Amino acid sequence: MTDEEFDFDLPRAQLRLLLEAFSRIEDDREPCKVMYPLDEVLFLVVCGTICSCDDFDDIVLWGEQNLAFLRRFSEFYFGVPGAAWLRALLNRIDPALFADCFEAWIAALWPERHERIAIDGKTARRTHDRKRGLKSLHTLSAYASSARLVLAQRCVPEKANEITAIPDLLDQLARNGQLEGAVVTLDAMGCQIAIAQKIIDHGAHYVLSLKGNQPTLEADVLDYFRTAPAHEILATTTLEKGHGRIETRHYKAAAHSGWIASDRSYPGAPRFPGITTLVQVHRTTEQAGDIKNEVSLYLSSLPPDIQRIAAAIRGHWSVESLHWSLDVTFNEDQSRYRRGNGAKNMALVRRFAFNLLRQTTRKTGKRPTSKAVASLKSKRKIASWSPQFLLQVLQLQPR
Repeated sequence: MTDEEFDFDLPRAQLRLLLEAFSRIEDDREPCKVMYPLDEVLFLVVCGTICSCDDFDDIVLWGEQNLAFLRRFSEFYFGVPGAAWLRALLNRIDPALFADCFEAWIAALWPERHERIAIDGKTARRTHDRKRGLKSLHTLSAYASSARLVLAQRCVPEKANEITAIPDLLDQLARNGQLEGAVVTLDAMGCQIAIAQKIIDHGAHYVLSLKGNQPTLEADVLDYFRTAPAHEILATTTLEKGHGRIETRHYKAAAHSGWIASDRSYPGAPRFPGITTLVQVHRTTEQAGDIKNEVSLYLSSLPPDIQRIAAAIRGHWSVESLHWSLDVTFNEDQSRYRRGNGAKNMALVRRFAFNLLRQTTRKTGKRPTSKAVASLKSKRKIASWSPQFLLQVLQLQPR
């Protein structure tokens, strides 16, 4: 495709934010010896990842074939570096600084507050290295479930380290102005007094899954719902059908938490700060004649608004769509980046690409009236074929 076939004179304010974010990462190399500026390299890697490139060799090939496109935004005086050089540079970048760059970019492009934020972790299974005693990389993400955006992330050595990483992630969201007024949902790993207190301190609400890590409290809440008077319970039911599966959810909520035992500062003090509502969800799933039942319990600082609580609980599972996309569309589980900081930094690059692609609408089919939206996988392929569409992805033009 030639330059005449696409317009480079479209407004570039949003793309400029991305380039400026990359330029803020400190480059510790001697300026006189730099052939490939850091912001150019990061721009290349993000563009290549958007365009269906899942390793450094593919990114280099894409860059060589699209050098004219890249030079519209930066000099690329010496062209694009080789795969080994790209790998070495990504290993050298401080992942904490790169994460700050990512989060500042998110806050600048999407400054609005988000109603629901799901925090959950994902393990890149093939990033372990048994010979060196390195465990698989575990990435903790804060995901705005309504906007379908990754807001921030932290990388930890393994899932058990989530407990120490969650408060840091919450602090970062608060500094970016994204936490106040939101409802934060966490699985049982995050059902901790200190984490609940952190959420309350930042002016947000929580919905925490209650499971085996709090066995006594779990048993007490379950017993309460077995014997609770009907006038204390608010209830609602939802039904979802799709892909040959029928899922029915019966929600019960009760604003009756003062009885919860505590060993804290004084007798009768709530075990979790700000706790207002207890929640029980009974799920019945029917698929191919097989019926499964599951009961889940939650603690929440929200008032007993059963519809809002149900939306928050259901919204938490949207983070699984992020994990699924990273595995299936970006092949994250097949990544073998292990040494240095490469695995952490490439995890961030994939989330740059995920956010950009998710927020760009592309209709499928030739008919203008077609309502079907292209999948992330299709968008990646289209971006690799069409510089015009890649430009739209990078600039987030209005839908």
